[in-house]
Amino acid sequence: MLKETRSTCPYCGVGCGVVIESRGDQITGVRGDPDHPANFGRLCSKGSTLHLTAAPEITRQQRLLQPLRRAQRGDAPVAIGWDEALDDAATRFAGFIEAHGPDAVGFYISGQLLTEDYYVFNKLAKGQIGSNNIDTNSRLCMSSAVSGYKLTLGADAPPACYEDIDHAGCLFIAGSNTAWAHPVLYRRIEDAKRRRPDLKIVVVDPRRTDTASSADLFLQIQPGTDVALFHGMLHLMLWEGWTDSAYIAAHTTGFDELKARVRDWTPDRTAQVCGIPKEALAEAARLFAGGGAAPQDRHPTLSLYCQGLNQSSSGTAKNAALINLHLATGQIGKPGAGPFSLTGQPNAMGGREVGGMANLLSAHRDLANPAHRAEVAALWGLPSVPDKPGKTAVEMFQAAADGEIKALWIACTNPAQSLPDQATVRRALQRAEFVVVQEAFATTATCDFADLLLPATTWGEKEGTVTNSERRISRVRAAVPAPGLARHDWQIVMDFAHRLQARGIGPRHDLFPYDGPQAIWNEHRASTRGRDLDITGLSYDILETAPQHWPCPADASQGGAGETAAQARAPGQSTGSLGRARLYEDGRFPTPDGRARFAAVDHQPVAEPRSARFPLALTTGRLRDQWHGMSRTGTLGRLFGHAPEAVVQMNSGDMARRGLQEGELVHLSSPRGAIVLPAQASEDVASGQAYLPMHWGSEFLSGHDSTGQPSAGVNALTTSAFDPTSKQPELKHAAVKVVKAELPWTLLGLAWLPPERAGTACSALRRLMPRFAYASCVPFGHDKTGVLLRAAAQAAPSDELLGEIEALLGLDARGVLRYADRQRGQRRALLLRRDADTPAGPATLQALLLGGDTRAESWLRALLQQELPVQDYGRLLLMPGAQAPVAAQAAPARGRQVCTCFNVNENDITATLARCGGDERERLTTLRQQLKCGSNCGSCVPELLRLVRGTPASARPPERLEKAV
Repeated sequence: MLKETRSTCPYCGVGCGVVIESRGDQITGVRGDPDHPANFGRLCSKGSTLHLTAAPEITRQQRLLQPLRRAQRGDAPVAIGWDEALDDAATRFAGFIEAHGPDAVGFYISGQLLTEDYYVFNKLAKGQIGSNNIDTNSRLCMSSAVSGYKLTLGADAPPACYEDIDHAGCLFIAGSNTAWAHPVLYRRIEDAKRRRPDLKIVVVDPRRTDTASSADLFLQIQPGTDVALFHGMLHLMLWEGWTDSAYIAAHTTGFDELKARVRDWTPDRTAQVCGIPKEALAEAARLFAGGGAAPQDRHPTLSLYCQGLNQSSSGTAKNAALINLHLATGQIGKPGAGPFSLTGQPNAMGGREVGGMANLLSAHRDLANPAHRAEVAALWGLPSVPDKPGKTAVEMFQAAADGEIKALWIACTNPAQSLPDQATVRRALQRAEFVVVQEAFATTATCDFADLLLPATTWGEKEGTVTNSERRISRVRAAVPAPGLARHDWQIVMDFAHRLQARGIGPRHDLFPYDGPQAIWNEHRASTRGRDLDITGLSYDILETAPQHWPCPADASQGGAGETAAQARAPGQSTGSLGRARLYEDGRFPTPDGRARFAAVDHQPVAEPRSARFPLALTTGRLRDQWHGMSRTGTLGRLFGHAPEAVVQMNSGDMARRGLQEGELVHLSSPRGAIVLPAQASEDVASGQAYLPMHWGSEFLSGHDSTGQPSAGVNALTTSAFDPTSKQPELKHAAVKVVKAELPWTLLGLAWLPPERAGTACSALRRLMPRFAYASCVPFGHDKTGVLLRAAAQAAPSDELLGEIEALLGLDARGVLRYADRQRGQRRALLLRRDADTPAGPATLQALLLGGDTRAESWLRALLQQELPVQDYGRLLLMPGAQAPVAAQAAPARGRQVCTCFNVNENDITATLARCGGDERERLTTLRQQLKCGSNCGSCVPELLRLVRGTPASARPPERLEKAV
């Protein structure tokens, strides 16, 4: 019987509602929840494939389904029971605490945990163990936004909501490729622009992204120059009289000091530092300030920003300088206006709410405040909570690398992929005497360093709450039971805490008397009373009805005498929400004097400027169809269609100056490490820069360096330098050099594999990757399951290694066609398949391996992936690639995939566009009707628009348009 369960997507901070379809213990489908106010039924390419990541074959092959323990590092883990696992963990942790003190242990957790999970972890560390050594991967994405809000507005509270997009006259998007990082929110921007063509969109980014391609004004600044840009804009606003002096006088302090600071940021200086035209700077200032009209006639401006501002050694200053512009122009506290940080993870906001970071306590209390510490101690029934600052993310792993922290507990995150300076991180994981990894997927790089692995539940199996970017709390619900022996995160923590207590660690009374997530929620709710995020007016019953904004104090949900809750709604509350959707409409801020504070911050250069030795600026970012370290999205071949393999993008002029050809392997190195991968020309990347997505860790991109050490992916390159206030590292920028990699022996392996074998084969191939100087292993296939392995080396590897690879690709079967020339290092194997129902029918390629000479890749890969007949090619199948030009013409490769939902490629799109006329909207509609691209999730629409604008229209009149999909 089909069951439907309303829940929330586990990917980005938009917080989309989903409806999960299930039968028995199996999730069978997912669709957007039409009643959820974050997405109104829409899902992106990632969210719409969630059910596929919960398929039984993926669960069996890639999930962690029972506790595992290693006798010593390097051994294969052995299955044990929960009692034995948690007793072991409690005994080891208690031993370290007794011998070295509570700060000898550390907890590193995740913005993908639910609020209830976060709360018990925070209570475990600070309440029971007595250490503030607990931090979260949200430190890597949102801590500068937190410190920027607190510095200027007085509290960690984004003041705007999604509804403000519908009211804004200008959207100022800085350091955010919203089209890819928050796709469903970008659909709302597209809708707003379509309804109101006069809406102006300004985008600030060092790289021309899909978001930038749709902007009315694009400022392609030099990396790290955001503060200079914002100061230069304010300089112009003051000069032109575009500030709101009445608002400044009534609601702010500190403006005179800021005026003095920006006096020297003239248009000439700003344009030179940022690398943009003065005219673009002036237009950005005019649009941000409301179009240059009188204050009462100015359009509202909403700024949207994310990691481009946050992931910086001066991230707090960048956030504060942008907020300065809002305060100076009165662009805050009204519909369509305000500084709106977009949360990266689904519950980074919830983690901040419960104090799940090294410098925070429950309900946005500050660890450094004695009164706040006393309030939390009273809530938990303790004489005190520790006052010593805890180690933040980068500091925690440095302390473990130095031997200061003896034991690490890592939950729902993958620091061996996501933290910067991987050499230090991996040294920390190796030196720590005991590493616990609490995880749903067994395939993350961090799992390889664990002494103890604890299986946790994940999306579709959990109950609790999350808070999205607009402060809206949504319920997460379980559709199916936990697989195997997996347990909920809060249950694991609670059981561990009780065992610690039995060993004399913590107070005598039970700090964890919970019978479920609702009981945890109720305690968290009580801790918010009177705070800026007061949610005493909310309950699980209310959240069952609809997601709600905070703050929502008790009187908001109760209403006055004779009033309904809706009638009692205060200004700033949106329809359907009991809480306040928009903050500071009355001009009062949560500061001692009720005024917002201008921050006279300085522009600081990037932590690692370019040099003669490292002349390029590497920036990082996201892929459209992937999520973070790809432990979930990386299980699906279809999500690799848009970006099949890791490449570093460079400006074509920079490639030409280095003598690099498209697709050639390069050594990409920084002062910390190096990786090998192909180079790709892109005019989206400015000269002197390079771009590499953040997702490519050692699970998908590997190899070894000259000393034999395995590669650690993109974060082998990034710097651990961090903002002194927020402690957020500068993951967005590093100085690098690029030189051609001389690796003459190459390998390509491709195979269609049964779904029940593909995941296991991928995992086994990834264990072999460090035996090459360069290796990449990814799944592929839209409706079938394929595995791709690419590698390169100085010389041909052993026959034994190649035999292992062939066996994993199914090339050890009878009937495989083979060619080998050991002297020349050449090897070729192909497996043909005929349909079992029609054995006399045409044969197709099932698997292949090309070793030494891989020039035939284009046409052989086309034969395999398009499942074309191969019997007419005869001996050409085994010939070196240069000898098969006719075959290459007969089997042309498909173009690059653009639409993930319907597997539509660029060649088909441009061919269709060349045949149709009409304006931009009509041609886009034609694509939707004829090819279906852009008609489902919409994630590909920005790229479709790029192709529409870049492909000349036919002189033919447009075909009669049906209603657009």
